[in-house]
Amino acid sequence: MKLDKFPKQELTFPGPTPIQHLARLSAALGGKVQLYAKREDCNSGLAFGGNKTRKLEYIVPEAIEGGYDTLVSIGGIQSNQTRQVAAVAAHLGMKCVLVQENWVNHGDKDGVYDKVGNIELSRILGADCRLDAAGFDIGIRPSWEQAMADVEKAGGKPYPIPAGCSEHPKGGLGFVGFAEEVRQQEKESGFKFDYIVVCAVTGSTQAGMIVGFAADGRARRVIGIDASAKPDKTKDQILRIAKNTAELVELGHEITEEDVVLDTRFGGPEYGVPNEGTMEAIRLCARTEGMLTDPVYEGKSMDGMIQMVRNGEFPEGSRVLYAHWAARLR
Repeated sequence: MKLDKFPKQELTFPGPTPIQHLARLSAALGGKVQLYAKREDCNSGLAFGGNKTRKLEYIVPEAIEGGYDTLVSIGGIQSNQTRQVAAVAAHLGMKCVLVQENWVNHGDKDGVYDKVGNIELSRILGADCRLDAAGFDIGIRPSWEQAMADVEKAGGKPYPIPAGCSEHPKGGLGFVGFAEEVRQQEKESGFKFDYIVVCAVTGSTQAGMIVGFAADGRARRVIGIDASAKPDKTKDQILRIAKNTAELVELGHEITEEDVVLDTRFGGPEYGVPNEGTMEAIRLCARTEGMLTDPVYEGKSMDGMIQMVRNGEFPEGSRVLYAHWAARLR
């Protein structure tokens, strides 16, 4: 693979993100499968980091080199994506416009959902946060296109960063690098992971991993846990991004539909709304490891991994790597 040919702007801490043995959680689930977490939630000093920061390392060089002055992105009101884009813009001395749509049926009785948490941090970071009533979808949004037109009309030069970085042609590259990083850590530890579990919504995180682990025959050992509650769209997008990413890095063989493993059992009842299993998984992980997951993303993928262990879906003796890519504040 040829990842090094792409320019990279260092936004994460030097060196690999740590891999933590979840010994107490493994024991609580019977001890037949050993669970580990790669701590992408600790990957940067820019507003708590997360998986989008790793992706942005390969996206923002084009914005810098092209003389763009404003990063324009989109997400839900409490989006991790928009917070990380706001932090990167501040770090690079750029302006930032964020479209914050109403993606989560949050049931906010106190009227504070659009005032605290991630959106508050984005405002502190200097971003222009524009609320929009549109509901959840992983596609290109008219509100985002309008925000870019507004920047141009005001004399700025907007650089578009789609939801989750996923529709960007280079959105999958960061997690090709994740897989290469894991391989190096495996060499140092003396063992390989049998499975990798990751939450999937807009698709480029899992797509990049599929391509990265395809290099040593483990593409189908990357298990995505759907949290979009729109799994058909998500699976199609993962496959499309993975195919494009494989061409970019010159993988040498085609990514097929069979390479995309997406478990659809844990994403309900809808995007951003937890189910009973989500909340149980959040508590179990927190109380055994002190590791926090959230009800939108990682609580659902943690639930998926826990249930797969309990159901005996991983062979005894397996080592499973959980990609802990960020916990939302709300």
